[in-house]
Amino acid sequence: MSYLNDKKILVTGGTGLIGYELVSLLLKKNPNKIRVVSLDKNIFDNDKVEFINSDLRYLDICEKCCNDIDVVFNLMGVTGSPAMTFEKPASFMVPNLLVSINMLEAARRKKVKRFLYTSTYGVYGKVDVMRENEMWTKYPSEADKYAGWAKRMGELQVEAYIKEFKWNEISIVRPANVYGPRANFDPKNSMVVASLIKRAMDGQNPLIVWGDGSAIRDFIHCRDVAQGMIETIEKEVYEPLNLGSGTGTSIKDLVSIIIKNLKNKPEVIFDKSKPSGDKLRILDTSKAKSFSIYPKISLEQGLKETIEWYNNNKEAIKTRTYNAFKEND
Repeated sequence: MSYLNDKKILVTGGTGLIGYELVSLLLKKNPNKIRVVSLDKNIFDNDKVEFINSDLRYLDICEKCCNDIDVVFNLMGVTGSPAMTFEKPASFMVPNLLVSINMLEAARRKKVKRFLYTSTYGVYGKVDVMRENEMWTKYPSEADKYAGWAKRMGELQVEAYIKEFKWNEISIVRPANVYGPRANFDPKNSMVVASLIKRAMDGQNPLIVWGDGSAIRDFIHCRDVAQGMIETIEKEVYEPLNLGSGTGTSIKDLVSIIIKNLKNKPEVIFDKSKPSGDKLRILDTSKAKSFSIYPKISLEQGLKETIEWYNNNKEAIKTRTYNAFKEND
């Protein structure tokens, strides 16, 4: 029987890219209830889901959300493109710090049993292969500076709570480049997969891609991340864990797979006058494999699903608000 059976579970950021998949998978575990906190609208039609629209930057609200909860999956945070993080670094970094600090403290005060903190591959420095035990040996790369340090502080808080409060049942996961349905398709703020799909499907022809296409990245489908989070809790993994494919895909190959799945195939131009980014960024997933945690969705399968989802939801996406926190709040 799953540890999560009959448990009272809190999922913050539960309507987002990973959160929706996580809640959907958790519902199959026969939980007592799942409390979902989001600034979006409730998208779950299930009597076991209790939805709360709330801002988790504030400790008192975090405490209310943690009342009578056994397990917390903390996914809430601001995500965005590298350009967004440099244009609005405070709006990006500070909410992430506040949410992580207040959620863990609230969970401790309310005596939550198990807690999962969602970090990011951005905590790593400029290295080709990112290994969990080498994270603190280098600073986050310039492209990941604000997200990387915000998430590092969240990880450091976890370490501090383990040492001082002897709360040992806290997990940390570091996902790679996550893609899939319900990604942020905002043209000003989307990550590489969503940006390419949107521009290609919205008729940009030629499709301009920055760099020469040689940069290699690690991509993982949101459902694989959600499943990895569940297994991390169930298998009692209380050490930082990379969640990725463990293999690399060049941006050129990524574009090729996307174009192959489109009816109207645009011409692709790689703008070599623009930066390509770091040459290689791959997560070492050997630790996850040691716990029998593996991604199951191939990149081609996952991209096809994402393209189909975007095609079916383009109109609804146009009216969606992507800012996780109010402007100038």
